Amino acid sequence: MTDADIIVIGSGQAGVALAARLVTAGKRVVLAEKGPLGGTCVNTGCTPTKTMVASARAAHVARTAPRLGVHTGEVHVDLAAVVARKDGIVKRWRDGVDKRLASAGVTVARGHARFVAAKELDVGGTRYRAPTIVINVGAKPVAPPIPGLDGVPWLDNDTVMRLTELPSHLLVIGGGYIGCEFGQMFRRFGARVTILDAAPHLVSREDDDVCAAIEGVFRAEGIELVLGTNIDKVGTDGGDLVVTAGGKTYRGSHLLVATGRRPSTEDLGCEVAGIALDGKGHVVADDHYKTSVDGVYAVGDCIDQPQFTHVAWDDHRLLFDALISGRVRSRGRRTIPYTTYVDPQVAGVGLTEKEAKRHGVAYEVATMPFGAIARATEVDETAGLLKVLVDPKTEKLVGAAIVGAEAGELIHVFLTMIEGGVPARVLVDAEMVHPAFAEGLQSVLMRLDRFALAFRA
Repeated sequence: MTDADIIVIGSGQAGVALAARLVTAGKRVVLAEKGPLGGTCVNTGCTPTKTMVASARAAHVARTAPRLGVHTGEVHVDLAAVVARKDGIVKRWRDGVDKRLASAGVTVARGHARFVAAKELDVGGTRYRAPTIVINVGAKPVAPPIPGLDGVPWLDNDTVMRLTELPSHLLVIGGGYIGCEFGQMFRRFGARVTILDAAPHLVSREDDDVCAAIEGVFRAEGIELVLGTNIDKVGTDGGDLVVTAGGKTYRGSHLLVATGRRPSTEDLGCEVAGIALDGKGHVVADDHYKTSVDGVYAVGDCIDQPQFTHVAWDDHRLLFDALISGRVRSRGRRTIPYTTYVDPQVAGVGLTEKEAKRHGVAYEVATMPFGAIARATEVDETAGLLKVLVDPKTEKLVGAAIVGAEAGELIHVFLTMIEGGVPARVLVDAEMVHPAFAEGLQSVLMRLDRFALAFRA
């Protein structure tokens, strides 16, 4: 039996940072990990996908350069080289995690961790015990109950990035963030792509006008969209993969299933420890990460919250403060921004318009085409829109969405305003650099009657 002050299960974005900081605070820390260090973000999420998205965008920019008077000739994508570059960057980050843990003095226990008691774990055959345990086991792709799916070779967000030969026709089941990123990526690499989803829109969490903006881009790039149609079954025929949806058949060479993720808690031994799970397998945790067992906490994607790397990383800050300094902050009060790395990017913060309606939140709304920004026209990045919701009494932002170039960077202005309770008039009255994409943030607010310039009245 090995004793520690704190055991962290999982080396994702919350786990690594938390373990390293706890050691500097004088704690004996064991971090248990059965897979590659770094968790989803480093190995199968942010790092590899955004690396490959960059290659896809480079191919797209080269192909469309004639619109700017630049002729590059035929564009060829070497997918094996793209994957090799991705693997090299992943290894660099993974090695960095290894070095950080080693330099901090964290004991890394290799193997599958499973509770054998409330405060005791078996990790690869070795027992560890601690009064405080933090669960950071993340989530993994879920296979939907589609007839025939278990009989065909389908890809998930990990295995699709291992392909070194371009699919002739990639079928994508799922029009959410993951399906859209990969669908556009492989279309730009040169594959035919069909995206199928039962929802009526891509990225259906968003407002309809936001969805329509990205759907227009996808269709313009030649991506076939089959939306609002249930998947009936999946099978094979003559070497092709066949998806039947709404009575029609769609044939392809490869199938990517991107219909969601579930917490990796099924073999954690939570029932032995008395740790409660909800109906979807999430560890039940309150706003301060406390589970049903005193001294056991849960962070990251394994609890019921948005599954973003920046959310998990922020979890470590809040939990560290609670464990070490006694400063208790609620995770439920955070303002969480997000970005979908399609091109143009889709970013948002606060409430969508349909969420505001559902919750009875008063708002005034303004929208503006992204192409109305001078710089967007100058660089020919005109696709998309800007949308803001403002409280009519306080003039504070209720929510914002951006579809456009560098939306993931621009959204942080609106994030800071919401977080700081800054009235929209502050941005309206600011002097903005010209020409800059950020001018559009001011301009869309000026579409509201209360902020409109006199000559627009």
